[in-house]
This record gives sequence, C-alpha cells and structure tokens, in this order.
Amino acid sequence: MRLYTVTPNVDATGWFIKLENVAPEELYDSKDEAVSAATQMAKENTPSTVQVLDGDNNVEDEYHYKGI
Repeated sequence: MRLYTVTPNVDATGWFIKLENVAPEELYDSKDEAVSAATQMAKENTPSTVQVLDGDNNVEDEYHYKGI
C-alpha cells in the first residue's frame, strides 16, 4: 500500500505531497489543491492512503483507496 502525505512547508506558505516520506513531489499554493492532487495520485495507484498532516505532523484527515 502506498502512503501519500500532504504537509505544510516550514513557513506554511504552501503544501507538499510526499510519497512514502521521501522528497516532496511538488509545492502547491493551497491545502485544497494539494489534497486534490494527492487524492488523484492515490486513486490512480491503489491500494493507497492519503494522510493530511498539520504543522506538528499530526494526522488531520485520512482517506483510503482500495481500487477494484
């Protein structure tokens, strides 16, 4: 199962998507934009999970995609 995390950058001016806690893929301007992109990636690569983290790395939301 793949794990995508959506996390704010250090100064909270943007949001990163990370796959399996490796280097961030891309910086997004808004949280909604990053969550949407991570959700799309997760749906295309099932089974997978998207975790949305706050600035302290606490899980705010979690979405699971099982596939067909």
